[in-house]
Amino acid sequence: MAGRLDGKVAAITGGASGMGRATAMRFLEEGASVVIGDLNMSNGESAVKEAGDAGFGDKIAFARGDVSEETDVEALVALAVERFGRLDIMFNNAGVGGAFGPITDTTVEEWDYTFDVLVRGVFLGIKHGVRQMKRQGDGGSIINTASIAGLSGGAGPTAYSAAKAAVANLTRATAAELAQDRIRINSIAPGAIRTPLLHSGRAAEMEALAQDKTPWPVLGEGSDIAGAAVFLASGDSQFVTGHTLVVDGGALAAAPNFWGFGQDAMFKKKAGLNRGTTGDKSDVRDVNNSK
Repeated sequence: MAGRLDGKVAAITGGASGMGRATAMRFLEEGASVVIGDLNMSNGESAVKEAGDAGFGDKIAFARGDVSEETDVEALVALAVERFGRLDIMFNNAGVGGAFGPITDTTVEEWDYTFDVLVRGVFLGIKHGVRQMKRQGDGGSIINTASIAGLSGGAGPTAYSAAKAAVANLTRATAAELAQDRIRINSIAPGAIRTPLLHSGRAAEMEALAQDKTPWPVLGEGSDIAGAAVFLASGDSQFVTGHTLVVDGGALAAAPNFWGFGQDAMFKKKAGLNRGTTGDKSDVRDVNNSK
């Protein structure tokens, strides 16, 4: 049976763990060749091994890179072309939790780091993905990872929410710009998905919190995002562009308040920087509520 992505070539940032890794494996199963980019070398090597063990060793490649660095993103696209001859799908998925805590306790450096990864990384992925697709002349699909945090207050930390709102808007703006080139640009807005980024080393606690805020009786999995990505990457969505597809088990419909806003709210107690699965250590500090 033919796959929905037979003959296509995809590049996935943040493809070595969580939603990106699940999507990479699903794309391979659907017939695509995949280049994954990730800052975490060990996770990248593990993902390549998993693909090889599943019989896809000749259809996967890995490049270590930082999505906030233009040369790294450009190199990821170049590797896809060098290894597989073209680029049809660019999934700008790399992410971190970023700055968290009260706005009064967020440093400029933490804010900038969050936007560098979550917004600048998407901008660079669109820029260099589109350049290659235009050279090919037969269109393509760009997919960006947004979040329900960017569509509603209370669904994520402040800086993260603002950055993901920017991703959703960037998706719409570039979709309008590039429609004449038959390059579709859409985003996926996940809710609580069971990944290492959600866990942050406290799997039971964070999953219980997320489940309490999600109307669907089970949490989302990376495979749920992979399914949405296959739709947006394939011809099934050929007339869909500028859209943000919410995949959240009804959390946004229920007006999520993941962080709470009372005096004892979680986000008022700690501040710092969540670097996710990059392999770099996160920072956490107590908040001085006397400020």
